[in-house]
Amino acid sequence: MSRADGPLSGTPFFRNMTTAMHTVEKIGGTSMSRFQELLDNIFIGPRQGAALYQRIFVVSAYAGMTNLLLEHKKTGQPGVYQRFAEAGNEEAWLVALERVRQTMLEKNAGLFPADCPERQQADQFIQARLDDARNCMHSLQRLCSYGHFQLSEHLMKVREMLASLGEAHSAFNTVLALRREGINARLVDLTGWHDSAPLPFEDSIKNAFAGLDPARELAIATGYAHCSEGLMNTFDRGYSEITFAQIAATTGAREAIIHKEFHLSSADPNLVGIDRVVTIGRTNYDVADQLSNLGMEAIHPRAAKTLRRAGVELRIKNAFEPEHAGTLISQNYRSSRPCVEIIAGRKDVCGIEVFDQDMLGDLSYDIEISSLLRQLKLYVMNRDADANSLTYYVCGSLKLINRAVRLIEERYPAAEVVVHNVAVVSAIGSDLKVRGILARTTAALAEAGISVQAVHQSIRQVEMQLVVNSEDYAAAVAALHRALIETDNPGGGVIAAA
Repeated sequence: MSRADGPLSGTPFFRNMTTAMHTVEKIGGTSMSRFQELLDNIFIGPRQGAALYQRIFVVSAYAGMTNLLLEHKKTGQPGVYQRFAEAGNEEAWLVALERVRQTMLEKNAGLFPADCPERQQADQFIQARLDDARNCMHSLQRLCSYGHFQLSEHLMKVREMLASLGEAHSAFNTVLALRREGINARLVDLTGWHDSAPLPFEDSIKNAFAGLDPARELAIATGYAHCSEGLMNTFDRGYSEITFAQIAATTGAREAIIHKEFHLSSADPNLVGIDRVVTIGRTNYDVADQLSNLGMEAIHPRAAKTLRRAGVELRIKNAFEPEHAGTLISQNYRSSRPCVEIIAGRKDVCGIEVFDQDMLGDLSYDIEISSLLRQLKLYVMNRDADANSLTYYVCGSLKLINRAVRLIEERYPAAEVVVHNVAVVSAIGSDLKVRGILARTTAALAEAGISVQAVHQSIRQVEMQLVVNSEDYAAAVAALHRALIETDNPGGGVIAAA
């Protein structure tokens, strides 16, 4: 069932990309774990015959599986990879790998009856992959017991290999389940498991899809793609959206679609109220980038860049409300009149303020401090400056932030470094050239009893950021939504997606 299995069917995929009718659609891990609902809503639903095809799906690993394979994304609890990287013997990571095996087999048991052939195929497939991974890691660990070979030089390859297991597992199972429903599904295995040598990213996508006939085959592709560039070197666990975007761009998709568990709305309904938010019908890639900067990704910014350059529009849909058109994101869209579309933000922000009288006119401060923060892998959301101070609004662990403070103080002994626990609240829109918006925004916060610590507004007029005390975050989001969307702009200026 790999891309090399069987003869290539139908017309070569890339012969006439100018008339492409297919979509490329991504499904995340949380949605994949609700697989029966996906069958009912997305994969099949009311579709019959030809309507089942002209779609390529890019699937992520089931929810929690990559945490077990690598490490927990939020808590940092070690998975197979982390235990292998730190282990002095193989027992620690072998136990973790067997836990993955058990979890994957339990997932298979939940999808397929015990006596059906698909259950046997699913178990055999993932058992073989896990055995290959175990043997490879065991051999590598033995090899690196000799002084000429260092384990650290191979860890990224191990990380990629382990990550690919989760996507291969979910993609293979999806193909089996669809075939069980009488659909001509085809696995597009991008993991490179049996490839002799990795190809450049775009070439690997072209080769994988060259023989596909989208009118007669429903393609299920792995979210991880093995390539010579090494996706995890740059994107780490954000690789699946990069793969999704490249497939859409390379195959000339009519539209790219991401299925999420929620709609892209005018604010977080948990903060504003479900009855007050509105679904954003249309917006542009600039707005998507601002959301990414706040850690609220509609799509990874590098994936958005790929779609943008290829002229492919992106639709964000709620996986469990298939009849809803969702949000259409395009390159050139501007709201019919200037308005705020979204109130968003981030609470876990630290403002690192550096004051030094010698800073006046010396650009080296900003260059060196920015470089230091990048080396520590602290994410800088924004920065502001005056004559003798710089403030960096960063996201990261308290341990790394404290380390950054120490390093700055060591580099600039005369400087005063202060850390502020703050939140950032943003008013975002495809066209924010609204007369008096800054005054109305600050007035709304003042009426709610919220003190503004800093304001950032760029000439591009797509976002205005306000820095407030962290304890005021929820109240600030509600106040701005009320003033700029509910009252000033009823309905949010939303234009329904076509």
